[in-house]
Amino acid sequence: MKAIVAGADAEGISEELEALGVTVARVDSPVFADALEDAGIADAELFVLTDLSEGISITLAKEINPDVRTVCFGSGELPESVAGTVDLVVDPSLLGAEAVAEELVDELA
Repeated sequence: MKAIVAGADAEGISEELEALGVTVARVDSPVFADALEDAGIADAELFVLTDLSEGISITLAKEINPDVRTVCFGSGELPESVAGTVDLVVDPSLLGAEAVAEELVDELA
């Protein structure tokens, strides 16, 4: 399984995914389409955004790969314009990175 994690990842979701055998590519903020393409979004099963202010990257990821599962794992406000396109939003203060990674891997397996 391949995942792209975009943003600072202070909660460590990328490490938790890697611990479960997921190949993870990281993209720093700001997130642009060319960076997503370079990271391999076209064949990724999962896109995790940790910086909700970069919400437009959800749209960019879906334009490149309409089948990618998109998850926002961070605190803050997701721009209203993309709220309907994200598959899952999780606040790390409510559910930790380990639990979220396990659920995502189980769901996509």
